[in-house]
Amino acid sequence: MIKDAPYSELSPEAVLDALESAGFHCDGRVLALNSYENRVYQIGLEEGDPVVAKFYRPGRWSDAAIREEHDFALELAAQEIPVVAPLTRDGNSLHAHRGFRYGVFPRRGGRWPELGTSDEREWVGRFLGRIHAVGRAARFTHRPRLNLEDLGRKARDEVLAGDWMPDYLADKYADVTEEILVEVDIRATDWGGARLGRIHGDCHRGNILWTDAGPHFVDLDDCQTGPAIQDLWMLLSGGQQEMRSVLRDLVAGYEQFTPFDRSELVLIEPLRALRMIHYSAWLARRWDDPAFPKAFPWFAEPRYWEEHYRALTEQLDAVQGPVLEL
Repeated sequence: MIKDAPYSELSPEAVLDALESAGFHCDGRVLALNSYENRVYQIGLEEGDPVVAKFYRPGRWSDAAIREEHDFALELAAQEIPVVAPLTRDGNSLHAHRGFRYGVFPRRGGRWPELGTSDEREWVGRFLGRIHAVGRAARFTHRPRLNLEDLGRKARDEVLAGDWMPDYLADKYADVTEEILVEVDIRATDWGGARLGRIHGDCHRGNILWTDAGPHFVDLDDCQTGPAIQDLWMLLSGGQQEMRSVLRDLVAGYEQFTPFDRSELVLIEPLRALRMIHYSAWLARRWDDPAFPKAFPWFAEPRYWEEHYRALTEQLDAVQGPVLEL
């Protein structure tokens, strides 16, 4: 294990000690859950259902930013929106132990949604509309604002500064990402004047769990200020017709609670392109964490970069292509 790795001191014993220090009486069961940016564990209690503890990556967020995440989740839950909000002890939701900051959440099961029917898609759309209606009622002070520079230019430059891709691809990668960023800048500067508000920020299907009672939203770790479409486009995949069908149903549910600005549709493919660029930069940035080379060994292989380059060239065509219409 790397000596200075961010979680090298977070042993199962330290996790249990942390929960005990916050007033949770553990029964010794600790199960690591699938998470890389943070460390997340399911922990058994002597009485009642297990809880989930999220240990925040050191240095990523300020205490104030984490509290805003928690407060937003609690605000949504108070409106009976199915978001997994942190548990509080003596009014506190953010705890610290041995240099680690963490929150404790109720365990919520479920499966990833298929969104295979109009009813399911409208159901998710209704809750996203409610989340955004609440999100626009106040502002974040300490959470970031979605921005082109961090997602695009800085991420691209970070990848190019490292020794990640084969030499024969470096210039091609630089050229195609430059073309993408120029096109994105034309279409998405200031998010096209879209109304911004507090949003989930990372609303892919893995952060929605489905039960017989319907969907609930988890992991507001990336909540931020941004346009509404950021919480919709990640639920779209496939060809234009398939995406149009899904989006139409999402918006039908969404607009039962708050209007959706159709002018934001132009941002879908630029946002997808930015996420593709940023994802590689994220892996590069976290490579000193031993969990990353173990989980993503293909990142350092030429084949990944060849496929990534091909995907970027296809995405450039999508950015330049026609805007998805409802």
